[in-house]
Amino acid sequence: MAAASTPSPTRSTPLEAALVVAAAAIVGLVIVVPLVAVFAEALAPGVAAWWAALTHDPDTRHAIWLSLTVAPVAVAINTVFGVAAAWLVARFRFPGRSLLISLCDVPFAVSPVVAGLALVLIFGRQGLLGPTLATLGWKVIFSWPGLVLATTFVTLPLVVRELIPVMEAIGPEEEMAAVSLGAGGWQVFTRVTLPNIRWALLHGIVLANARALGEFGAVYVVSGHIAGATDTMPLRVEKLFQEYRQPASMAVASVLASLALVTLVAKFAIERRIAAESRERAAADAALAAAVAAPHTAGGDP
Repeated sequence: MAAASTPSPTRSTPLEAALVVAAAAIVGLVIVVPLVAVFAEALAPGVAAWWAALTHDPDTRHAIWLSLTVAPVAVAINTVFGVAAAWLVARFRFPGRSLLISLCDVPFAVSPVVAGLALVLIFGRQGLLGPTLATLGWKVIFSWPGLVLATTFVTLPLVVRELIPVMEAIGPEEEMAAVSLGAGGWQVFTRVTLPNIRWALLHGIVLANARALGEFGAVYVVSGHIAGATDTMPLRVEKLFQEYRQPASMAVASVLASLALVTLVAKFAIERRIAAESRERAAADAALAAAVAAPHTAGGDP
């Protein structure tokens, strides 16, 4: 009896073609068209007018500077926390481990506006720590530290969530071998752990930076929306649009969109590198397994 014929894996069916067309149409309508519209509106008055909108308005210059200073600080904080938390979760089993993992995911579940309100209730003038901070002369809400806190909160899960599965997959064997050979803690981290997680760490940093630059809700609440003082780029876009200064608003929006595109390219390059390393690791493991099995095969019964 002839075997039942199976469709060629390279031949697309009408359903597959329809799904591809539908996916491309949705991506084009939801992502590509708005991006093109932003750049078209921003550059419609000309490149000179676009540049003037970004550089001649002191409030806009300050918003760009503020975004480019708040985001790196928040990402740096989350990088240190993410590495430490991922190492703790991946290498140890302790009471409350699942709770710690769940708490790291809270920013995914909580609205950024709610997060901003929570920070105001804690660090505001009438908040839990407000009187103490006022006595010390420290201002958090409606100032740069509040922006950093809000941005750090909303980007907190991105680095740690990238690292936990990678560190669990790698396992502790190489680190334990380094310790048995006399390596110290810093040597183990810099020469064993960090090289193994570097691409996943960089991937998390890129995602956290993109999220930090585009944050609106939490920053809106804790900043007070003060032009020239606490407005970041997303807040400046909204304020300019509300003031019916659409070319200037689109100029700032085009800067955010350009940063997003750069992030997308970096993310794509890092993902390709991660995939290549995974293939190299799998090939090395297969070669090692074959080398271990070869003596047993050669020494079998005649």
